[in-house]
Amino acid sequence: MSLRLAGRLARRELRGGVRGFRVFLACLALGVAAIAAVGSVRQAIQTGLTQEGAALLGGDAQLEFTYRFANEAERAWMEQTATAVSEVVDFRSMALVQQGEDTQRALTQVKSVDATYPLVGTPVLDPDQSLPTALDGAQDLPGAVMDPVLMDRLGLSVGDRFALGTQKFVLTAALIHEPDGAADGFGLGPRTLVRTEDLQASGLLAPGTLFSTKYRLTLPPGTDLATVSDTAGQNFDGNGMRWTDARNGAPGIAEFVARLSAFLVLVGLSGLAVGGIGVSAAVRAYLGQKTETIATLRTLGADRATIFQTYMIQIGILSGIGILLGIVLGGLLPLLLTPLIEARLPVPAVFSLYTHPLAEAALYGVLTAFLFTLWPLARTEEVRAATLFRDALSSARALPRVGFILATGIGLALLVASASWFSGSARLTLWTAAGLVGALLLLSLSALAIRKLARIGTAPARGRPTLRWALSAISDPREGAASVVLSLGLGLSVLAAVGQIDGTLRNAIAGNLPDVAPSYFFVDIQKDQMPGFTERLESDPAVTRIESAPMLRGIITQINGRPAREVAGDHWVLDGDRGVTYSAAPPQNTRVTAGEWWPESYSGTPQVSFAAEEAEEMGLSLGDEVTVNILGRDITAEITSFREVDFSTAGIGFIMAMNPSALAGAPHSFIATVYAEEQAEAAILRDLAGQYPNITAIRVRDAIDRVSGLLAGLAAATSYGAGVSLLTGFLVLIGAAAAGETARRYESAILKTLGANRRRILFSFALRSILLGAAAGVVALLTGILGGWAVATYIFDTGFTVIWTSALGIVLAGILVTLGAGLVFALRPLAVRPARILRATD
Repeated sequence: MSLRLAGRLARRELRGGVRGFRVFLACLALGVAAIAAVGSVRQAIQTGLTQEGAALLGGDAQLEFTYRFANEAERAWMEQTATAVSEVVDFRSMALVQQGEDTQRALTQVKSVDATYPLVGTPVLDPDQSLPTALDGAQDLPGAVMDPVLMDRLGLSVGDRFALGTQKFVLTAALIHEPDGAADGFGLGPRTLVRTEDLQASGLLAPGTLFSTKYRLTLPPGTDLATVSDTAGQNFDGNGMRWTDARNGAPGIAEFVARLSAFLVLVGLSGLAVGGIGVSAAVRAYLGQKTETIATLRTLGADRATIFQTYMIQIGILSGIGILLGIVLGGLLPLLLTPLIEARLPVPAVFSLYTHPLAEAALYGVLTAFLFTLWPLARTEEVRAATLFRDALSSARALPRVGFILATGIGLALLVASASWFSGSARLTLWTAAGLVGALLLLSLSALAIRKLARIGTAPARGRPTLRWALSAISDPREGAASVVLSLGLGLSVLAAVGQIDGTLRNAIAGNLPDVAPSYFFVDIQKDQMPGFTERLESDPAVTRIESAPMLRGIITQINGRPAREVAGDHWVLDGDRGVTYSAAPPQNTRVTAGEWWPESYSGTPQVSFAAEEAEEMGLSLGDEVTVNILGRDITAEITSFREVDFSTAGIGFIMAMNPSALAGAPHSFIATVYAEEQAEAAILRDLAGQYPNITAIRVRDAIDRVSGLLAGLAAATSYGAGVSLLTGFLVLIGAAAAGETARRYESAILKTLGANRRRILFSFALRSILLGAAAGVVALLTGILGGWAVATYIFDTGFTVIWTSALGIVLAGILVTLGAGLVFALRPLAVRPARILRATD
């Protein structure tokens, strides 16, 4: 009976419209829209990757081998299983252009192909021609096509000549579109496309050099990819083969998109938390205006349940409207911006209205509205029939009954569980939730401290009336200082944390480069080239240090006779091939943390020294056996020592080092790092590349610039998400300023009656906003610095430095935003006539 009556009462109250709930609707709609938009873009990319998986991959399936070609048995299985097979070789090299006596060099990611490439898709070339025609060449030289970026870098035009290793090519076209480029992942240089048979005399594919082969397959119609994948795994178990198929043609991009979207959804949840504060404030202000109505209903016999249900129904209906607006906005926005988004994406995306991300956003909106409206609604029980005073609701006790507290806990648990499920990262979600709760607690305590300090500061402010008025207003709990600090402070906290993380990573990269990082990585150095290579560098006074080591690549397939992933899970060491070296004695500056290195003349069963930190993460112990597939051959070695490996120096670091006899006979090359003065780098590259054209030089500064570019894109995306939180906080701030307009009108009337002029009253209002904005900015800065330190220390495992330019910008933003909102809603109070206001006041 009470629910039916509550519904009738709620319907009648809603006839008055949504006045007072505009901020409520805006906050909820904006937060839901942000999450819905991110989810819709993520779903569009995933759909595009699924539908265009074969085109992205270059076939229905792919078998990849590390630094070797497929053997006869492997090739025979592919020919028997597939209707067509295409062989692709991928590696890095130096493109050389002779211009008179000057030689231009640039790093390039080379893809060499056979006559059947591509199985799916069509390359786009300029001038327009088929790929076979372009690779046929001219001028008695084989042809090549090249990324326009690399052409510009080397000053090449169509018809010009260049060399890869010792083989010369003629450039026949610019590579405008590479159909399977997304599946190749991150490369350190722009693309060059040639035929594999034209590289036979180049010296770039010699035994032991660093390359990978990819065999793309076209399968008969109706083939079950899962079955073929299982068959390939059984036939080639332990040979280092890696399988990819059209179900996920670009796994690296798919994983990156999933991780980025998960992080952005969590940033969106931060925005919802900010909006939740506005929702809570709007509900509390609305119920404060309904105190007399509630008391009247209690006088007429309405019980607590009826009153609670009446306003719960109202808030539920309004929440539904806000969530619906957010879903519509979040679903339509990606559709409207489709051309702009597609232009920025390296992969196909199919934009449409997807129900899954919209339902996910709606669930977040429902749980957020429930969490932030339950406590204000619970306080309606405190209004008694005999209480017909305007401030009765504000004088209610701070905590509701135990049942409401338990319901809030359950709602919070559901929200965190949902975010963990949808984001796919429970750890990141829990840390985000803990950070938000901690930030809210800190901001709440700060709001109380600000009010108390303002109350204390009113006495010393005697003789300065404008300051005293401002401090008195801040100390008044009805003036909304807590709402300003919470809403604006949380939005600024998210933005501050993003700014600190981005600046710290950039400083870590830029700061370590001159003092720690080498100038060049040299790879594919043949053993007979090492004496001359070393002699050139050791005779150069500008070279401060040279490090070199034999270089092989291997895939860990088993640990103690069991599949490696069953033992160590999804650790990054098992994700692809890893560097392997050998050494009779511990290399210089090597620190063995446990166990012992093998004797220099040791020639027994294989032994391996493993990186200590990674071994601990994988659960390895001394005496464990690790099986590594190197060039198709399984080598099982006992772990006899752990050693410290510091990958942060950008120097040579190997996960595994074996005794020399364990790798005897395995073809391999050498890798070297060279530390030199920057002004000598060009001469070093010129001499070594000219003497040894097969060697590939990777300039560390260029590689770090590419990584920095990726970080900049990630930082921009997260900044947009943080900007949504800040915008929501601004809306809450506007709502708080609008709600306090009546109080400021009365205050203005009193001050005018006492002789204050408009200028001093306006200055008092502005000073109040400046003080609150500065307080919110400082608290947000402290919270953001703490969050940035935690992420830098525990997630990125790097040092942390406060970025003061970003920090001061956050404080300034807090002041300007609060000042702007405060002044907008101070204009009408300044224009009031004191007599009219005071006459209308009881």
